Amino acid sequence: MDTTSGSPAPVVVGIDVATAAVRVLCVDASGRVLAEGKEPLPQPVRSGDRSEQDAGAWWPAAARALRAALSRLAGGGREVVAVAASATSGTCVLVGPEGRPLSPALMYDDRRAAELNAYAQESGAARWSALGISVGPTAALGRLAWYAQTEEVARPRGSRLLHTPDLLAERLTGGRTATDWSHSLKTGYDPLRGEWPTEVLDALGIPPSWLPDVQAPGTEVGTVCAAAAEETGLPEGASVRLGMTDGCTGQLATGAVRPGEFVGVLGTTYVLKGVTRELVTDPSGAVYSHRHPDGWWLPGGASNTGGEALGWFDWSRFPELDAAAAARGPASFVSYPLRREGERFPFVSSAARGFTTGTPADDAERHRADQEGVAFLERLALERVAELGVAVEGPLHAAGGGSRSALWTRIRATVLGRELRVVDRAETAFGAALLAAAGTLYGNLSEAASAMVGPGRTVEPEPREQQALEESYGEFVGALRERGLL
Repeated sequence: MDTTSGSPAPVVVGIDVATAAVRVLCVDASGRVLAEGKEPLPQPVRSGDRSEQDAGAWWPAAARALRAALSRLAGGGREVVAVAASATSGTCVLVGPEGRPLSPALMYDDRRAAELNAYAQESGAARWSALGISVGPTAALGRLAWYAQTEEVARPRGSRLLHTPDLLAERLTGGRTATDWSHSLKTGYDPLRGEWPTEVLDALGIPPSWLPDVQAPGTEVGTVCAAAAEETGLPEGASVRLGMTDGCTGQLATGAVRPGEFVGVLGTTYVLKGVTRELVTDPSGAVYSHRHPDGWWLPGGASNTGGEALGWFDWSRFPELDAAAAARGPASFVSYPLRREGERFPFVSSAARGFTTGTPADDAERHRADQEGVAFLERLALERVAELGVAVEGPLHAAGGGSRSALWTRIRATVLGRELRVVDRAETAFGAALLAAAGTLYGNLSEAASAMVGPGRTVEPEPREQQALEESYGEFVGALRERGLL
């Protein structure tokens, strides 16, 4: 459809429910963002192992963000044809028969069920091994068992579990919907066999009736009902489609959606994600896979280093330090900037600690050494993926706030010895919009990404710095080995 034929130009909507806010993007068939909306969410309440948020705030905030964005489209000859939502992985809430939350939502970082997750790991060891994943202390599966065992939350007949986007989908459609196999991965869904792990559910005392049906991301699960249309400004009858977790939609938004394509997301932490035709399993547990909407696999891992590990200075100084570090050139020592104790990727070690092998001459050199250290970890991550038999083809896509630094991106390209492709709108809500477009505006996700994700800009390695950084990388790996981390 287009306006030249007299028909309204089609628009898709992506919703991102992050920890602090709901963000909405309205995107046309070429990938142009036409309107945005944003509404704050109450901050999670964190105490000890507990991390909770008012799940009752999700829908009102989403409805307001939708109405704010859609009001900017009014009178523009546009027709919203589909909507999809993304949220943090593992955030969930138990609801009653009518879909109303019975308690605050248990957030992605809630650790109250760590012991139950350890038991879940033991109970389904063979299944998890085949999937190449482990049930970590913050997995949603243990929190589901906590709901089944606790006396703190009422559990009336007809209770069931919803992930964040499930609750939004039910309010949008006015009825029960399936969930997607991305948000349900940490709740225990097995995307390889296409089933919930009944042996683990039985061991943990989780009623199977609590769990939703599961379908592929991008699948239509209903259409916008009259009540939701009234609240949000969405047209009644628009397609409601399943999304993916924020990490996955962030990857999709870069255009890295075909086998061999990978993206390095440099935000608070560093995350490497890519696409393979076959499931990749890592005995160390550092790499695990979501399932691609088209049936392929999305292997990747998340480090504990990244942008937050550089937070020793006032962030308003970042441009100043970047300029000074660029003029200085490669650092004279090696840094491994770690944001907390322990590492998750590209190696797993609770004993990992950040370190430096020398003393910086000034703040500019410290800044440069930290940036190089993150780039060294990125190279180690790509080498780990290669050890598992995965070929990374073409330029590495780059996303996240760190990719806005021209210096840091150039350092990464030089350390990796490959081009980086930086996309301007590599945002979670944009990735959700791509899933809304797959099957409505386009035949599949690959077609949607090809049409809607821009070419970005290419960053080349800096030949004059390659030898110095190659030597520093060797020192970095040697220091990790000396500490027993590799």
